Amino acid sequence: MKIIALNKSASYEYFIEDKYEAGIVLEGSEVKSLRAGRASLGESFCEIRGGEVFLKNMHIALYDKSGAFSTRDSRKDRKLLLHREEIAKIVGKVNERGYTLVPLKIYFKEALVKVEVALCKGKHTYDKKRSLMERDIKRETDRALKEFNR
Repeated sequence: MKIIALNKSASYEYFIEDKYEAGIVLEGSEVKSLRAGRASLGESFCEIRGGEVFLKNMHIALYDKSGAFSTRDSRKDRKLLLHREEIAKIVGKVNERGYTLVPLKIYFKEALVKVEVALCKGKHTYDKKRSLMERDIKRETDRALKEFNR
């Protein structure tokens, strides 16, 4: 499994509850650009319209060798491929207050491009501060254990 892009801010901004693996509808030049690692999930999010899930605002750079016919938008909406039961479960949770669907990473699984999306609940500022504090404490204890084992 080769990871193409990660959404690092998702674990900081949200409590991750459920994860789903979804396929994504792409064009050939987009796959070639992904193979070169030219994608970003920084500001992307998922939207549910008409019983289908779409990934919005994900940036895939234009493939430079695709020629003059590739004048598409690099941030267009891309359809995610999920099972009907998974979509129904996600819609039920998203309609509750505070839940959202966030993409976590894009990766190759054998020859297919997959997107890991998560059902998340937003964190408050005090939760974010607590997670930063826990990360700092873990880093300090790891450092101390490394020094002790020398």
